[in-house]
Amino acid sequence: MGLKGTGKTKKLVEMVRAAVDEEHGDVICIEKDKVLTYDIPYQARLVHASEYGINSVELMRGFISGLAAGNFDITHVFIDNLFKIIGKVPGEQLSLFLAWLERFGEKESITFTLTLSADPSEYGTNVTKYIYQQ
Repeated sequence: MGLKGTGKTKKLVEMVRAAVDEEHGDVICIEKDKVLTYDIPYQARLVHASEYGINSVELMRGFISGLAAGNFDITHVFIDNLFKIIGKVPGEQLSLFLAWLERFGEKESITFTLTLSADPSEYGTNVTKYIYQQ
């Protein structure tokens, strides 16, 4: 989570590459449009959310659930710029979504990594506790 232009997508691409090299399962990367086509290794499944009409938290939850139901080998799901895909949501709704991702990931043995273009100071600890610290 950080302001636009702070290198979040670049770091996400590096993390996708590392996951492809190190993990023994399928790696998925969800983005809004076809921006990362040449940046993401071909071994990762690149999904363009705009092709599936994902534009809300509820649709993203359903889409992720469907991915997991159809592929038991997923080990990592990356989502680039969540707010670009679903629109900016209030802190409480984001907090509930992140908590759901955490529970779902534990149950399905899937790691989730997201980028968000937003100022972390606008969100409470229920959201900021999920921020990756290097």
